[in-house]
Amino acid sequence: MSRTVPPRPVLIDANCTFVIVASQFNAHYVEGLVEHARQELHALAPNAAISVQRVPGAFEIPVVVGELASQAKADALIACGVILKGKTDHAQNLSRSVTDALQRIAVGHGVPVINAVLSFDNEIQARERCLENKINRGTEAARAAVEIADVMSKLRGKSFLWGNDERRGKRPSSTISGAIFNTAKGRSRSTISGNFARRRHASASLRNRL
Repeated sequence: MSRTVPPRPVLIDANCTFVIVASQFNAHYVEGLVEHARQELHALAPNAAISVQRVPGAFEIPVVVGELASQAKADALIACGVILKGKTDHAQNLSRSVTDALQRIAVGHGVPVINAVLSFDNEIQARERCLENKINRGTEAARAAVEIADVMSKLRGKSFLWGNDERRGKRPSSTISGAIFNTAKGRSRSTISGNFARRRHASASLRNRL
């Protein structure tokens, strides 16, 4: 498990919208993630609208994230939850299930989803990464959300320009097609004129013989 946090991205001045979907299970640790994420979002995007949606547990996070993604109102969604491992495979299966669901939602709807649903072996790991500042995963999630929201915004701006280029690109092909058509028409007229001239010459020769 990484013990570092990615560097802080560049401050953005856009009116972004971020939604945090947080589990109420293991609430003490989850609240640490949420507060650190919220503080970092405010620091990096002062004009952003930030809201929090609470759900019962980690298993319920994807359905709410999916609904929010389908509404296409948020620039990025942050899923926050804490799963503490026990003596069975339940925690591992739950973690994998939530991760897979969040990835499908992000790709399917084209909305960035930051996965901060964390699985820990013990409460020492949870405390370090949820409550303390040095390697806080809430802070990390906020930085990732701001950065990917900025990337997606730029890509979608370029996509619009590509659309214009694509439309402009169709014009030369029409011009070329027109030129070919006009050339073909010119050749057709030349052929007709040539045939007509040859027929007149043949008729004149026949009259002279008679």
